[in-house]
Amino acid sequence: MSIAKRPSSTQAAILVAQNQPLLIDTIELPEQLEVGQVLVEVEVSGICGSQLGEIDGVKGPDRYLPHLMGHEGFGRVLEVGPGVKHVQPGNSVVLHWRPGAGIQADPPKYFWRGQPLNAGWVTTFNRHAVVSENRCTKVPANTDPEAGALFGCAITTGFGVVENNAKLKMGEAVVVFGAGGVGLNIIQAAGLVSATPIIAVDLHDNRLKLARQLGASHAINSSQGDAETLIQEALAGQPLDVFIDNTGVPALIELGYRLTHSQGRVILVGVPRFGNNLNLYSLPLHFGKLLSGSHGGECQPDLDIPRYLRLLERRSFQLDNFVSARFPLEQINDGIAAMRDGATAGRVMITL
Repeated sequence: MSIAKRPSSTQAAILVAQNQPLLIDTIELPEQLEVGQVLVEVEVSGICGSQLGEIDGVKGPDRYLPHLMGHEGFGRVLEVGPGVKHVQPGNSVVLHWRPGAGIQADPPKYFWRGQPLNAGWVTTFNRHAVVSENRCTKVPANTDPEAGALFGCAITTGFGVVENNAKLKMGEAVVVFGAGGVGLNIIQAAGLVSATPIIAVDLHDNRLKLARQLGASHAINSSQGDAETLIQEALAGQPLDVFIDNTGVPALIELGYRLTHSQGRVILVGVPRFGNNLNLYSLPLHFGKLLSGSHGGECQPDLDIPRYLRLLERRSFQLDNFVSARFPLEQINDGIAAMRDGATAGRVMITL
């Protein structure tokens, strides 16, 4: 079922080769939707650090090149395939990579220059996207598009890390190492549960300034001194309960393992580059210390997005300064470069 004539082609940013800029080009959409597929006109997409990792091949060689990218976005449903029940044409939807309610459809079959073009269950660096039903969640029609896009990953991951992985409690001390898009929302969520102190660590002063605005009690630039010493000074003798790493740098993960107390939790959000292993003395794990990876904060989008939207409506947290830069799709590589060099403090958004 559709509400308008469906397009046969669209513009997209394509990863053709690792460690190379994305290519902006026209791709052909599938002629019809399969069971569980949803055609969405994408309005806004965020750029997540995960996409930088894809481009850089941090998990190893990419077997699916060329392919589409992007996993947090906001748009409007144009058409639904057979079996779709949770969204309908005209709905505003958040696009997310964690599975939610509905069918997990087969990935769409796009074509580019006459050849098949790979894509997963959701992509957002394309003006029109065929998305699996369980990768889109209906939201109110008046939802701000940029805020909606952020609920696709940055907010849900950050809040989920605090709620589901770290299980942070009132009065506990937390270090958030890496104050990018997800890290900043971890800081906001830590404030919502009244953690103290909330110590943000990053290399860039502009990100640390924003971290302060979003609830960090301490902001440490790790390029200006020994991070371990500076964190201990900020703790002022209080045991460290939780260390959350967003960098994927093994030495920093090992630092968090050393700093947390015997029952502390070390949560890994960032992913180390393939082959970069950790060197840890495992005995503390037998006596209560926790070292755990996070998979998108283990969020359940269909349940969590409405909860978090209510918090935003009540101004329990804010996104006023969270978006630092906006680029049209044609300039997406400039947006990626701005993220890499630290020129942006918060999220970089792509308008489609």
